[in-house]
Amino acid sequence: MTEPIDIVIYHNPDCGTSRNTLAMIRNAGIEPHVVEYLKTPPSRALLMQLIARMDIPVRDLLREKGTPYAELGLQDETLTDEQLLDAMMEHPILINRPIVASPIGVKLCRPSEAVLDILPMPQKGAFAKEDGEAVVDAEGRRVS
Repeated sequence: MTEPIDIVIYHNPDCGTSRNTLAMIRNAGIEPHVVEYLKTPPSRALLMQLIARMDIPVRDLLREKGTPYAELGLQDETLTDEQLLDAMMEHPILINRPIVASPIGVKLCRPSEAVLDILPMPQKGAFAKEDGEAVVDAEGRRVS
C-alpha cells in the first residue's frame, strides 16, 4: 500500500486560478488538504516559512487586484518585509493565491499550471481550465 501524498493548497474558492489549480491536483489522483486561507489564515511564522520555501521576495506574494493594496500604500518600495507581512496578517486577502506545498516544493501557482511542476504524480487524463484552455492532453502530457 502506498503512503498518502501530503499536499496542501492555500485556496480561495472565489478565485478561478485557485479552482483550476485544485482541479489539476485532483486530476493527478491526489486529494489535497484544502486550507481556505481567508477563513483560516496562516500564522506569520507559517507564512514566512512558505515564502522562504518558495524562495521569493515577500513583495512577490502581495496581491494587488481586489485588495486594499493601494489604499494601504503598499506600492511604497521603502516598506520592509516586516511591514508587508504585517499588512498580510491584518488583511489576508493581500496574500496572493493559490500557494501549493508538496513533497517536491512550494509554489505560488500563478498561472495555475505551475502546479504541474511540483506534483509528484502525473495527470490522469486531459484537463482544461474553466475558460476552456487546454493544459493537459488525454495522455496526461502538458500542452504547451
